[in-house]
Order: sequence, then C-alpha cells, then structure tokens
Amino acid sequence: MATTWAQGNYARMAWRLRPAAARVVEVADVASGDAVLDVACGTGNAALAAAARGAGPVVGVDLEPALLEQAREAAPSVPVDWRVGDALALPVEDGAFDVVVSTFGVMYALDQPAAARELARALKPGGRAVLANWVPGSFLPAMGAALSPFLPPPPPGGAPPPRWGDEPAVTALLSDAGLEVGAVSRESVTLDFEGRAQAVAFLVATAGHVVAERPRLEAEGRWPSLLGALGGLVAERDEGHDGRVALRCDYLIVSARKSLA
Repeated sequence: MATTWAQGNYARMAWRLRPAAARVVEVADVASGDAVLDVACGTGNAALAAAARGAGPVVGVDLEPALLEQAREAAPSVPVDWRVGDALALPVEDGAFDVVVSTFGVMYALDQPAAARELARALKPGGRAVLANWVPGSFLPAMGAALSPFLPPPPPGGAPPPRWGDEPAVTALLSDAGLEVGAVSRESVTLDFEGRAQAVAFLVATAGHVVAERPRLEAEGRWPSLLGALGGLVAERDEGHDGRVALRCDYLIVSARKSLA
C-alpha cells in the first residue's frame, strides 16, 4: 500500500504542523479515558497529542506504512495502536470512539461522502469529530495549483480536497453523513525559513508526489520550470521581514457531533 507520501521527507513538514494537531485535540476537549481515532494520521501528531492527555485507547490509521513506522519510531513508549488502513474503509468497529480527529488527512480521500460516513460510523452516539482542513486558496492548496501543470492529473471523479476547508461545503458533507456541525474557526500555522531558496527546497523535499515526478521532469527539461513556479508562489505569498520568509497557511477547524439517536 506504499504511496507517494513516503517518497519525500514528509516527517519534516509534519513537525512544522504539530501546533495545528495540538489545536485539534484541544478543541476536541480530549480527556483521560476517551477513546480517540486519528484518521489519515500520517506521522501521528494528533494521536500522540491525544495520548499525552491520557486518552485511551488511541488508534492512528493511515494508508502509508512508512509514515506509521516513523510514528512508532518517534514515540516507541506511547501507547498508540498504529494501523494501516484507508479512510474509505477504516479498520475499526462501528461506534468504537468518543472522539475522531483528522489533521490535514481525511480531506485527501478520493470519495469525500464515503470518508465522511466512515468518520460518523466510527463514533459512538454523541461522539465528537474535529477536523483541520486547508482553506481553499491558502498557501498549500495554492502550491498544488501552481504545480499542477507539471504533475499527473488527479483521479477522475474526485472533488478538490480543499472542499473540506470551505465552511458551507464541509457542513453539507458532514451533515449528509449524520454529523451535526457546531463550531467552525479559521486559524493558521506559519512556515518560516531563512530565505526563499530554503523555502522552495523544503517544500519540494517534503512533497512526495513532487519528488516522485522529478526524474520524469528532469528528463523532459521541465524541472527548473517547476522550481520557478514554486519560487514565484513563495515570493508572492511571503509575509516575512529582514530577508526571512514567512508563509501563512490558513486552515479551518470544524467541530461536529454524532446524534444520540
């Protein structure tokens, strides 16, 4: 089940995104003894944050085995059950969790309604789901748009991942799955770098789907153009000062609850 997520050094990006995962766990009000599921957990930021608050059992599910192995190696003594699995068919029992979270993960599922139904299926009646999803047009979705001419097209039939970061769209998506959306807030995490060249190098190195295409693009003579397109976006979105780069990445935190009925 290896994916392109394993071809770059995604763990470096995940490290920068830990504050967002901590916010998700905080907003979910995870408490000691809560059963928590982290969907499309990557290297496990949210699962580890939940375990640190005394939650248990805590389960992290991701499609990419290499990311789960990195999570195990990073925190071998933390009691998280890491499972390989698809967000469209979560390897968990019905109604097993008090809390389901996902930080920039479930939004990439190809079948969005099916993924939303799986979140609801995993929750106990009255259970809560809290998700962090990139806002349409924010930096990382804009990076995807800037690089799309150089990369293979997405699979047909899927909706854009940032749909999960649009309040009306995600509200409808979750409502159709039986989850009542409550609080919604727009927040941000900033990626900072010493300079624009360092920013571009980091963004490429941590994007496995870009790293996977580098040999083809180099053979076609298009790799410098990809770097130029990314460099242009970095320059356009840079909010830093004194030569340092600051890229604000806006995301939506969505809280929802499964009905008691």
